Amino acid sequence: MHHHGYLWTGPKQRFDDEALRRPPPLHPPPDGSRPELVQRHREVKAEFPVIDLPPLETAYWLIKPEKLIRGTWEEPKEAADWLGERVAEYAARFDSEGGREGARLAILVDSAVERLGWGGDVAHGCYLERPSFLSVALVCCSPNRSLPELPCPATGVSRRKPPAATPP
Repeated sequence: MHHHGYLWTGPKQRFDDEALRRPPPLHPPPDGSRPELVQRHREVKAEFPVIDLPPLETAYWLIKPEKLIRGTWEEPKEAADWLGERVAEYAARFDSEGGREGARLAILVDSAVERLGWGGDVAHGCYLERPSFLSVALVCCSPNRSLPELPCPATGVSRRKPPAATPP
């Protein structure tokens, strides 16, 4: 298992376009649907896999282009340290003063190490000076716990299978 890091900053208005942050429905709108509904479905189906917006479900970062990966780590601690460094870089721009506290950042990093250690994903977001948003994510890969069928987006990363569970 390894972990990919993702970072996105941008206008809050763009981040709030949830239709582009969720995978399109498996089936298109039924025949006779309003033209704007059909057009929106086509748009979301074409854009969701390639757009840089953070997906609502963190694991879906794995279907995005490899160029959006900001780093890859084998060890949870290394990945969590990257997350902490990115959040610290933006702390001066946080909308909330409470988010700038060093103790809060240490808790975030420790929590990320624990979650990554058992195969969970980590997503952290906060408002920056208005009207911007910061999204930082760490996604477990090969396989992902919530969507194990998603392939690794990185061509140069080994895809080792996790060790088989040993019987008690």
